[in-house]
Amino acid sequence: MSRRPEIRDHQRELYYFRIRLAVAASIALVLFFVLLARAFWLQVLQYEHYHTLAEENRISIVPIVPNRGLILDRNGAVLAHNYSAYTLEITPSKVEGGLDKTIDALAELIEITPRDRKRFRKLLEESKNFETLPIRTRLNDVEIARFAANRYRFPGVDIHARLFRHYPQGEITSHVVGYIGRINDADLKRLEEMELLPNYRGSDYIGKAGLEQSYEQALHGTTGFERVETDAAGRAVRTLSRTPPISGNNLTLHLDLKLQQVAEQAFGSFRGALIALDPRTGGVLAFLSKPGYDTNLFIDGIDPMNWQALNDSPDKPLINRAMHGMYPPGSTFKPFMALAALELKKRSPSYTIADPGYFSLPGSSHRYRDWKPGGHGMVNLHKSIVVSCDTYYYGLAVDMGIDAIHDFMAHFGFGRKTGIDIEGERAGLLPSQEWKWKRFKQKWFVGDTVSVGIGQGYMLATPLQLAVAVATLANGGREMRPHLVREIQNAKTGAVTPVKPELISELPVNPENLERVKAAMVDVTRPGGTAARAGAGAPYTMAGKTGTAQVIGMKQGEKYVESRVAERHRDHALFIAFAPAEDPRIAVAVLVENGGHGGSTAAPIARAVFDYYLLGKRPAGAAATEEGAQENGDD
Repeated sequence: MSRRPEIRDHQRELYYFRIRLAVAASIALVLFFVLLARAFWLQVLQYEHYHTLAEENRISIVPIVPNRGLILDRNGAVLAHNYSAYTLEITPSKVEGGLDKTIDALAELIEITPRDRKRFRKLLEESKNFETLPIRTRLNDVEIARFAANRYRFPGVDIHARLFRHYPQGEITSHVVGYIGRINDADLKRLEEMELLPNYRGSDYIGKAGLEQSYEQALHGTTGFERVETDAAGRAVRTLSRTPPISGNNLTLHLDLKLQQVAEQAFGSFRGALIALDPRTGGVLAFLSKPGYDTNLFIDGIDPMNWQALNDSPDKPLINRAMHGMYPPGSTFKPFMALAALELKKRSPSYTIADPGYFSLPGSSHRYRDWKPGGHGMVNLHKSIVVSCDTYYYGLAVDMGIDAIHDFMAHFGFGRKTGIDIEGERAGLLPSQEWKWKRFKQKWFVGDTVSVGIGQGYMLATPLQLAVAVATLANGGREMRPHLVREIQNAKTGAVTPVKPELISELPVNPENLERVKAAMVDVTRPGGTAARAGAGAPYTMAGKTGTAQVIGMKQGEKYVESRVAERHRDHALFIAFAPAEDPRIAVAVLVENGGHGGSTAAPIARAVFDYYLLGKRPAGAAATEEGAQENGDD
């Protein structure tokens, strides 16, 4: 059966075509407006955002490390400076044939240790591809010439001059100046917390000890930068702009390097510490902790052999004895006890005791011995200081009581940090009943007080605290904060900002009482005094007090014979002094570990320091030797 032919409805088809065309045109128009809106959003509304991103992809910021500030003594002698040395450096983005192969080939020409490789890898992880990184520092002339002849073989490798830190005075100033070292994770965390991290971009070093650490922000300076255009591979194309760095500020100290050298020479082979202060300002004139160490070893990271040698040394050179070592002050405590006795009216200048050579508490057979067997005879306050009578101060301490001693001595800085402008100071120990209960859960006994009266027992002080205390005494009861830096020079403008002296406290003492104590201290250095030999022939008045601090305990009735005691178990020798007595310009505290007696070992060191500072006179040699010290029997 045949089908009827289909008749097309052109009018209907035209109608549907127009509808589809209208729908398609509408969709195209909507899409056009969407694209137009998107273009407007990107090109107009988000222009700044995407322009910045594009610039960041194209431009990189390369930091320029500033020169670190200098550290100078009061006369301009350099204690820390920078020097230029040639360094082998690699720009990883320009290396051809692989970084490891390049380093291996370089090692055939120039010694590159595993430590150098490890350090380079660490720098590489923390840096951008186009930055130049050092792999070997301080090249010598032979190494430079050898690389120059083979330079064509190493694209991306070159030799540049860089600045390095150096400490020309070595051990003598090690505990004052300190050192810088490579920035570690702890340093980065601290800098980030302080919001200082951007200023350390590109810096490898930071102060780790001493003034280098305490004045890090002043010494470091302000980091500069270059805006470098890079290609798609991260390679530098050209420098767009440059903001130069600002060098760190220079520090000028109160410290006199020559005085420091005199003190170091006077110590000879002894261990110990010496602090010399200007009592009027608190300026530190000398700061010696002996032995010291070579701070230059730490700049690039100390090697294991030297580190082990320093740590294993029985002399413990890394310990800053001047402000970290705590020692019984011994008889150097007596002038302060005497002043307390007068101020608190526990003794009058005429009060006299008959010294049998020992002291006993009522109802006790225990004898607290005087350093002089048989005693000193009749002793008043003046004589008690001049001959350093222990018996006098045993009884005085009991009459005063430990709490009164504690409260009065706190005015001289005992038992607290002095606030000197380098870190690591210890507070010493000024005992009290409350302290012993908290520390040992034990009550305080009168016998404890007896020992404290002569600067023994629980009493501990740092040499720095002793120096501040005697400077306060010399300064009429005015305690000045000790500080090393005298002025800071702005490296950019040259402007000098002095560090103003700071008064910590002023003890309201009776001037007559103070003069009585000072007069007795002057007689300590005159015939009949325990430092008479050290003070002999001085053309200026010298006020001092000797001290001998026990290191090991002695049984009742046992006699101390120095020659029978191991050298490191012998008594410490101490001496505190100031000069000229009528107008003090310098105050010192000297501690000689296991030196024996203060009058024969520590006092001559102070005399050498005074002679140089007041007269410009240098000592001919070490002031004392261990053998010489053992021949003397004074306090």
